[in-house]
Amino acid sequence: MKFAYPIVLKRDGKFFFTSVPDCEISTQGDDVVHAIEMARDAIALWCLDRLEDELELPVPSELASIATEDGDILTLVDIDIEAYKRRYETRTIRRNITLPNWLNEEVNKSGINVSAFIQNALKEELNKAGP
Repeated sequence: MKFAYPIVLKRDGKFFFTSVPDCEISTQGDDVVHAIEMARDAIALWCLDRLEDELELPVPSELASIATEDGDILTLVDIDIEAYKRRYETRTIRRNITLPNWLNEEVNKSGINVSAFIQNALKEELNKAGP
């Protein structure tokens, strides 16, 4: 599910306060980029909560229907709910691996946590730290 929700950014001193009218949520950021990132995160979490409660997601409003004041920044934030869910989902998946017997014996002697070792190696290989 991909959406583009309108957001309103208001500068207040050195921060940007961000409201998401369709979701009735708000957040803030240190600058415009950070405020948009925080809005994307807030929208995704809000949508996942609604879906978990089996509630419908609101249809994004048209930009022209959003009220703003002088100095406000009105823009859209895109969100891919399924991609967000996959990236931050913390449940574990069981996978079997095959090792030569001699290597398995050496691993057992060493006390290495094979699961943790493989997770770290995969993250390094994929250049991703994960959530």
